[in-house]
Amino acid sequence: MPHSILHSEPYGAILLANDVPCIVVQWHGFANSQQLRSLKDRGLALYTEQTGRTQPLGWICDTRHFSAVKPDDQQWLATDWNLRAFRAGVRHLCFVRPESVFGQMSVDTYIANTNANSAYSIVPAQHNSIAAAKRWLKQQLLATH
Repeated sequence: MPHSILHSEPYGAILLANDVPCIVVQWHGFANSQQLRSLKDRGLALYTEQTGRTQPLGWICDTRHFSAVKPDDQQWLATDWNLRAFRAGVRHLCFVRPESVFGQMSVDTYIANTNANSAYSIVPAQHNSIAAAKRWLKQQLLATH
């Protein structure tokens, strides 16, 4: 089933996958701090909008073409964005593994920071393909609702 494009930028896009259902944040390459934060915040706003129509709703980060994330942005993700995402209803966040070592290091750091934070409970996971990520997320959503 094709994804609906909700928002698009040169560095990434936000899609809706009705077959799971979930938001898919698809990264196209390197995003600077402003771009990373902007796309993550836009995704969260669209997630909140979609949960008015679809529940449960999941979140996938397609990071196959993702690159490095600065320490300040990792901190922002762990202490600011994740808390807002949890309050919006995000409980599971699945990554499609990056192709680059720098992208993988960034995802690994994000997952470690997320698991270490006791202010919220978001379960992160990684898979090698979008299909595997969707299967995992769909199972999690069915199990919690």
